[in-house]
Amino acid sequence: MDDNKPQRRIRYKGTHPKSFKEKYKELQPENYSEDVAKVMQQGRTPAGMHRSICVDEILAFLKITPGQIGMDATLGYGGHSLEMLKCLTPGGHLYATDVDPFELPRTRDRLAALGFGPEVLTVKKMNFSGIDLVAAEAGPLNFVLADLGVSSMQIDNPERGFSFKIEGPLDLRLNPKSGKSAAALLKNISRLELEVLFMENSDEPHATVISKTITSRIAGGMNLATTTQLQELIADALEFLPANERKEQVKKSCQRCFQALRIAVNDEFGVLDKFLAKLPDALATGGRVAILSFHSGEDRRVKKSFQQLFREGIYSEVAPDPIRPSAEECNTNPRARSAKLRWAIKA
Repeated sequence: MDDNKPQRRIRYKGTHPKSFKEKYKELQPENYSEDVAKVMQQGRTPAGMHRSICVDEILAFLKITPGQIGMDATLGYGGHSLEMLKCLTPGGHLYATDVDPFELPRTRDRLAALGFGPEVLTVKKMNFSGIDLVAAEAGPLNFVLADLGVSSMQIDNPERGFSFKIEGPLDLRLNPKSGKSAAALLKNISRLELEVLFMENSDEPHATVISKTITSRIAGGMNLATTTQLQELIADALEFLPANERKEQVKKSCQRCFQALRIAVNDEFGVLDKFLAKLPDALATGGRVAILSFHSGEDRRVKKSFQQLFREGIYSEVAPDPIRPSAEECNTNPRARSAKLRWAIKA
């Protein structure tokens, strides 16, 4: 009997699986490589997977060599880590951090199965703002990568509440075992506070009317608990828009508002600011850092920090302009379109 043969799929109604839990092929990609390849060729990301962005550009800049010590600040699915591990062995070591209690052990096991166990890879469940703690253990780091995007596994799983397209709890926490969910945040927020949150975290042009609609419904007794409820409230708020453009505008506002709430719930800007402040002391002389951002607020913080520290002589070089994914990569992986890569070198 072949122990590696995939188990018989679960039964579902109809000809194709519809729910996240029924996507047996995509949730076990290692068993269905041909099917996963077909999904990727169509420019889509299989559920339960994540496609790393700007891999070639990142590796070309970091110039990793065997024996070096580095850090993947946002482990995620481990795609970037895998490529970096290939470059630094033999003799090197990679430290990787992530706060997701569900995806972290899966990625650690996946990389171990590929031959990258604890002798070359140390995985820590912690926020990357603790880079100083990693450097205290590892010594000065030769390279650091921080991919600030949310992993596709988190977006695609409705139980995590990251997407307005699928019914799920309005959560949005990267670590659902810690902190306050988006639903809890909205329960007691004022209209003005919510308006500012939408404007500062996602540049939402309809922040005033959307925040008014949400807070007035909650004040009226609505229990806002699911992703689709919030999506419907945003759609109601934008009823005044012309019918021929309303659907697209609602979609964009949903994307921005969900992003703004995720940033707030996880204090993503605060975490990034702490990381950027601690980064120079964690790097070795000549150490290289690459940061991949997906939001203008993130990119502004990275740019400002790099340029200020360059003027102070702490960084010897910084990216003059952000590096963008190639047109080919954006065509095959649409989630790459908003990515910006910036880099710096420690003096």
